[in-house]
Amino acid sequence: MSNFIYRLQSVSKEYNGRRVLHVAHLKVRQGEILAIVGPSGAGKSTLLRLLNFLEPPTEGRIRFRDIEFSATQPMPLQHRRRVTTVFQRPILLNRSIQANVSYGLRLRGRHNETRRIAQALEYVGLQDMARQRARTLSGGEAQRVALARALVLEPEVLLLDEPTANLDPYNVSLIEKIIARLNQEQGTTLVLVTHNVFQAKRLAHRVALMLEGRIIEIADTKAFFEAPRDPRTAAFVRGEMVY
Repeated sequence: MSNFIYRLQSVSKEYNGRRVLHVAHLKVRQGEILAIVGPSGAGKSTLLRLLNFLEPPTEGRIRFRDIEFSATQPMPLQHRRRVTTVFQRPILLNRSIQANVSYGLRLRGRHNETRRIAQALEYVGLQDMARQRARTLSGGEAQRVALARALVLEPEVLLLDEPTANLDPYNVSLIEKIIARLNQEQGTTLVLVTHNVFQAKRLAHRVALMLEGRIIEIADTKAFFEAPRDPRTAAFVRGEMVY
């Protein structure tokens, strides 16, 4: 079996005739943390939506393992369920933390998963808050609930869209430790969209820079930050405006 869990070839996405994404080629390795950085509007979140099969590409094809996904070839449900996304602003039910974490399981017809739910809550450090109402949570706690809701489904791939944006340093550290631990202990493949280059440097095995819907450069993290090939990458790493 290939060690690439995703392979993208000539993938583009258009909205109302306007192309917002064009990825000539991209491979995501099984078991890696790939960080995607770039300014707002670069196409990062659009790429995540395609990787989660929420929308088909307008052109090109995405292969998830050996299953093809394209404008004319939908991804079968059993394979879509192997990928989960945690968004920047998670939408939680106005119920208990435990009910929120169990929500995805119940949608899949899996009931009586009390032990699995408890394990997920322990993983994110919320085991003592299981009965607390979601509306009482801080931003960092809500994001950890969203992580637990994803982890309980045991995804092969976890897509993270700015998971620590607007959080204080303490909660950023907590969530980064959960992400790293998940990758190290369970081998979960993670694709992390972040505006925080320092977070990418701390967490990722490889980093990709996106500008205007295109991947400008992708490299192992050390090379990306210390020896970028593209002058736009070098400028971005230095903190210069590359919009």
